[in-house]
Amino acid sequence: MEPNITKKVPRLMRAIRAAMAGSESVQERLDHFVEAITDSMNVKVSSIYLLRDGDELELSATQGLKRSAVHKTRMKKGEGLVGHVALTARPLNLDDAPSHPLFSYRPETGEDPFKSFLGVPILRGGRTLGVLVVQSRDARRFDEDEVEDMLTVAMVLAEIIVDDERLGGKKAKLKGISLKPTKPETIKGKAFADGLVHGHAYLHLPPVPPANLLSDNIAAEEARLEVGISVLRASVDAMVSGEAASISRASKDIYESYRMFAYDRKWVGRLREAVHSGLTAEAAVERVRNEHRARLMKARDPYLRARLHDLEDLANRLIRALMGENISIGNKNISDDAIIFARDIGPAELLDYDRDKLLGLVLEEGAASSHTAIICQAIGIPLIGRADGVLDHIETGDAVLLDGETGFVHIRPLETQVSAFQMRMNIRGEMTRAYDAIRLQRAVTKDGRKISLQLNAGLLVDLPQIELSGADGIGLFRTEFQFMVSEFMPKLAEQTELYRQALEAAGDRPVTFRTLDLGGDKILPYMDPVPEENPAIGWRAIRIALDRPGLMRYQLRALIAAGAKRNLRVMFPMVATVDEFVEARALFDIEVKRASKLGQDLPHKIEIGVMLETPSLAWQINAICDHADFVSVGANDLMQFFFAADRDNARVADRYDPLHPAALSIMKFISDGCRKNGKSAAVCGAMASRPLEAITLIALGYDSLSMPVTGIGPVKSAVLALDAEKLRARIAPLITLQSRLSTVRDEVKAFCMEEGVPI
Repeated sequence: MEPNITKKVPRLMRAIRAAMAGSESVQERLDHFVEAITDSMNVKVSSIYLLRDGDELELSATQGLKRSAVHKTRMKKGEGLVGHVALTARPLNLDDAPSHPLFSYRPETGEDPFKSFLGVPILRGGRTLGVLVVQSRDARRFDEDEVEDMLTVAMVLAEIIVDDERLGGKKAKLKGISLKPTKPETIKGKAFADGLVHGHAYLHLPPVPPANLLSDNIAAEEARLEVGISVLRASVDAMVSGEAASISRASKDIYESYRMFAYDRKWVGRLREAVHSGLTAEAAVERVRNEHRARLMKARDPYLRARLHDLEDLANRLIRALMGENISIGNKNISDDAIIFARDIGPAELLDYDRDKLLGLVLEEGAASSHTAIICQAIGIPLIGRADGVLDHIETGDAVLLDGETGFVHIRPLETQVSAFQMRMNIRGEMTRAYDAIRLQRAVTKDGRKISLQLNAGLLVDLPQIELSGADGIGLFRTEFQFMVSEFMPKLAEQTELYRQALEAAGDRPVTFRTLDLGGDKILPYMDPVPEENPAIGWRAIRIALDRPGLMRYQLRALIAAGAKRNLRVMFPMVATVDEFVEARALFDIEVKRASKLGQDLPHKIEIGVMLETPSLAWQINAICDHADFVSVGANDLMQFFFAADRDNARVADRYDPLHPAALSIMKFISDGCRKNGKSAAVCGAMASRPLEAITLIALGYDSLSMPVTGIGPVKSAVLALDAEKLRARIAPLITLQSRLSTVRDEVKAFCMEEGVPI
């Protein structure tokens, strides 16, 4: 009869602690691990397979198989039973392994007599490092307690072997295998925010250190876990019962959905099982998170991946609660030159870090249009996203060169790379000083056109940039930022105060507030995403606002209060038809009348505009100008809808050029229509922030451009050297219906070379 869990766990953990406390090499520790497992689990075979070069499993230690096969037997991910465990990141428990269709016989190991098979993945941070296997001669299925033991040992094993390697030295080397990356490497990602920085890596979610993995007192850890869960649930309950949750039934549902995960019996049950296996409460949370992450990261469905975000957030909060932290406060303990590495990170988590110490950000996932990317652009932090597998190659403290121009991340760089990179940083520094010299100069073209260069903003940290950059105002104030970085829905007074501070910071310069643009990829921390096959063209922005007018009117109320005795400019996003705009403007009028009846001070002047982001509204330009006071073209969304190419999809985002004649023809059509109707037309988005595209827009008739702070200097420098009418005459014949060009980019570049326009 198998020994019961109360006797088995202490015995196994004592053996594991002995291996942890020793001064042996990694190989000797692995050998002791398999010996301890074989003895305590009462099995004939215990083996450790580790990944070699990322995709090939190598037998690295064994008790019961032939020792001569160690570091010789190898298999691919997905090959055989061991490869299947590595591929799926799930345990595999069989009572008759040889009869399984995936069984792969390796004669050099001498595994003929063994029937039972239990393999569990060795996980760290959601990635698979290898597989831990036990086998026995008899045909039997291992029980749940034994599976839990193996999962516990696998987690401890992952941390120990990587931690040993981190300490360095000859004893920390495995024959032909390196789990801790040490060589110089270059990873290619997508540049989402510009900049060049040289610093040291900091893992946003570092693993629980080996010393804090195992528990001496299971009962005490159970109690700690229960307290932590109670604190977590109390914080989530506060969301549900808070004043903001009563704004609408939709927001109430959002909070309730989030609370559902905190009270999920299966999730909490897995945490309790992990503590029962001998882990500390923190290590239990880490292990369950690794399991969920390894499985859900393979999911393609956006709704399932959103669930991973919810579970990640809950796990983070629970670990912080267990450590005694206020779970509304983030981790600020970073080095003075930190480059944060993460799978993904939300804007609230990003802003938890000390801005004076944070140099850059590298993400395995992320999107160019995400709020994190937009915040990085606004505060001048370079960001690289879509750096696939980068977390497999980085450790906290590694030297890093982050190239926000090209999207390359150089990890543990060579001296030659550092020298070349430093030279580029010096050149950028000289250019920055040149831009600073023209900071207070008005952006006027050589042929006398005055161009307004304004900032994109959304948070208090953005506001000082108005003065520092010499911007002419805020052309796009993204009001959803405040909602994205808050643990709870901002109250009316908080919204009003933010809008008031933005107006005060701008002084006499204009500020254009965009109402909430939520939905699609912009999911609030307390908002349950609506599963949609095409969220970018689904229930978002003005569509949500018109379906849930309570939330819209609440925000408009705050804007009107903030704009008292000032000029107030507000625009509605993602409008597809004129009727939508008319309906939204009617809600604004209702709130103005309400404020007047209550005796509140009203804005001196109110301008209500539209953010033109859909081709359908472009072809209604004359009609929309009958109702809107101004038009601002959201070029990012307009171009992705125009070309039917998701700008967040790496496979298609670069397939279209915004300087394609067809794209420029619609931009010219909008500009001409606004001018004919006596309405101003502006452009905001990435297209307006790049000098080459910016001067092309000016040539098409746009006199106002809004952009991240990093674009003001380069665009102003180009404007001052530009003869706009001369460029217009050059490109006008190229963007007619008869054009056969695929882009006018080369023609504009040639013009700039001839005219000395810096791009």
